[in-house]
Amino acid sequence: MAATALIKLIRTCTYVHAPTGRRSIDLRMHVCRSVAVCSPEKNLVLPESVCGRPLGLQFHHASGDLYYADAYLGLMRVPSRGGMAEVVATEAAGVPFTFLNGLDVDQSTGDVYFTDSSTTFRRSQYLLVVTTGDETGRLLRYDARRRRVTVLHAGLPYPNGVAVSADGTHVVVAHTGLCELRRYWVRGPKAGKSETFAEVPGYPDNVRRVDDGRGGGGYYWVALSREADGDDPPAGPTVAVRVDAKDGAVAEALASFSFVTVSEVAERNGTLWVGSVDTPYAGASLRRR
Repeated sequence: MAATALIKLIRTCTYVHAPTGRRSIDLRMHVCRSVAVCSPEKNLVLPESVCGRPLGLQFHHASGDLYYADAYLGLMRVPSRGGMAEVVATEAAGVPFTFLNGLDVDQSTGDVYFTDSSTTFRRSQYLLVVTTGDETGRLLRYDARRRRVTVLHAGLPYPNGVAVSADGTHVVVAHTGLCELRRYWVRGPKAGKSETFAEVPGYPDNVRRVDDGRGGGGYYWVALSREADGDDPPAGPTVAVRVDAKDGAVAEALASFSFVTVSEVAERNGTLWVGSVDTPYAGASLRRR
């Protein structure tokens, strides 16, 4: 869903912010060539590492810029006017990104929070992140004003989707292999600390916060790529859960979707928008209240 829209935004070339010199020129030429080769009209089968794989994405409402995490190319930004995307970061603390995944933007500060699911395995090897118990993932923050990436936490087990809390004091991160959400405090007296926030009945993918207008922080929709091991219930597999932002309690579950897997659920004006890596379209469903 996200990848199709973003490919259309990237017209002919992706600009790369890198120090001047031969290395930056070579990198720019490589990315430009990749975008040209990967034009949808060519209908070619190429490794996704060549063309890139956009995953988490979010707009910064004040500037209109769109940030997205490309699993291979790095942290990307599309300016509000549209057109060509640019790579704003490809490493943090001297360690190159290997498997960028989830992303969200703090709308009050413009900070971009995102995950590097593993520093060992790439996205094409995502099953190995789970089966080997890999714990080399990272939670990162990009300060758009200073143009600097900070590693907030390292040594994490398969960090995936990320969502900024209503007050910006913490972010909620899905840990796929553990079937849980963790809360990482980024501001205030608890900054730097973390704790388990919720256990979910499946392998979580993206997380999206919804403001319910009641001033309590709202709730989170958590997409489940598949249920935890066990038989499917009569109503069908659970593909997403709604988690209360206050205490992490699972308040609602979605089941019986036709999608093979669900990678994201976003709510807007009472409609649930559902995305899957298995389909070239998004689904929409009116919420029952």
